[in-house]
Amino acid sequence: MAMNGIEQLCPNCGLCCDSTLFADVELRASDKPARLNQLGLTLFRKTKTTTAFTQPCACFDGRLCKIYADRPKRCGLFECGLLKRVETGEVTVSAALKKISTAKKQAERVRGLLRSLGQREERMALTHRYAAAMSAPIDLADEADAEQRGELMLAVNDLMTALQRDFLR
Repeated sequence: MAMNGIEQLCPNCGLCCDSTLFADVELRASDKPARLNQLGLTLFRKTKTTTAFTQPCACFDGRLCKIYADRPKRCGLFECGLLKRVETGEVTVSAALKKISTAKKQAERVRGLLRSLGQREERMALTHRYAAAMSAPIDLADEADAEQRGELMLAVNDLMTALQRDFLR
């Protein structure tokens, strides 16, 4: 029996859980915040009426969701654009796996550049880490720092372009 797209792609991806695609996930009315907190999610009040949890998700083990059966509703409903195109036959599983591999390499390049610039908060969302690194004062006399920031900007642009093209549409 052939595996479906979720079984083939999601364990090789995780970009929706590791903060590459999203900085946080908002809960739905049907979610049970107390239960999700017990399962390991740290919730915060995003707005007066919205509760969320930050990414990277504390329940993501690098391949799979540790609370899959009890995951928040929004997580259960989310299907990335790449998965949708595999399920409609527009993209093959093999091509999708290559796109995932490329995006993960691009995200790791961004993370590596962030670390080299001193931004090592791995439990912070990737976009927040980038914002923190880019808002730090720059010493224009330090050519290496200026060059790394330029590399980071280009790497983030490449990653965001790939995410928009392959995962978010």
